Amino acid sequence: MTAANMPWKRRLFGVLVIACLAGGPVAACGEVPEAAPGAAVQEAATLEEVEGQEVSRITLTEKAAERLGVTTGAVETVEGKLQVPYSALIYDASGGTWVYTNPEPLVFIREPVAVERIEAPTVKLASGPQPGTKIVTVGAAELLGAELDTAQ
Repeated sequence: MTAANMPWKRRLFGVLVIACLAGGPVAACGEVPEAAPGAAVQEAATLEEVEGQEVSRITLTEKAAERLGVTTGAVETVEGKLQVPYSALIYDASGGTWVYTNPEPLVFIREPVAVERIEAPTVKLASGPQPGTKIVTVGAAELLGAELDTAQ
């Protein structure tokens, strides 16, 4: 099939992909416009050390939380076992398992969990946050990236 007889949407997609990969100025690539000179730039996330722990307290701006699509749920107890959605579970580089708790609006703290077994779409925990604790069910990987500053 030649480019001339390809559907127009497919050709446009190909052009956008090539422009994005080449670093061209295409809005669809997700480029962030530069702030005006002298304008204050607000960080999307701020980090604070949690005393006595190796984790940070992450505070997002409302816009950052919206862009990440952060969604929360709660730790549940089913048949005497703690349970979280599988989407809430994250792994660190050493294979440790964690969830992000949401103790107050726009604030997130990574907490270790011990996985007993995974029964899709849920995870049974041997230990973890108390039942009813708000946890992140969508956006946890992005929070981990912000906490560990993987952009640098």
